Amino acid sequence: MDWSNYPNFSKAEFDCKHTGKCEMEPAFMDRLQTLRIAFGKPMQISSGYRAPQHPIEAAKAKPGPHSTGRACDVVVRGSDALKLVELAIKHGFTGIGVNQKGNARFIHLDDLSSIDGRPTIWSY
Repeated sequence: MDWSNYPNFSKAEFDCKHTGKCEMEPAFMDRLQTLRIAFGKPMQISSGYRAPQHPIEAAKAKPGPHSTGRACDVVVRGSDALKLVELAIKHGFTGIGVNQKGNARFIHLDDLSSIDGRPTIWSY
């Protein structure tokens, strides 16, 4: 993947923190870069790709969206969080998880299809 197509992000931000692998999907990154431009502010990534053997993924019955290379978590809070959610919906993100309590505030974004009753927007 050509990371120069995503000038507001670096590969290191998306590397699996357990294995060091990075298998982000270009279509997802294209959508994320477009969102970043619309947002107009830096977007700190707290979690990008997670290999299936990453402890969080391994604890699940089936690895989640991060293991597909089509998801990330963005550190954001307050009115910026609301703005990011609004823009994410507008830009075609189909999975939006909102965690806005405590110190680890973030918005999960993915663009997977809604299957098996998976919610489009949820809170942690």
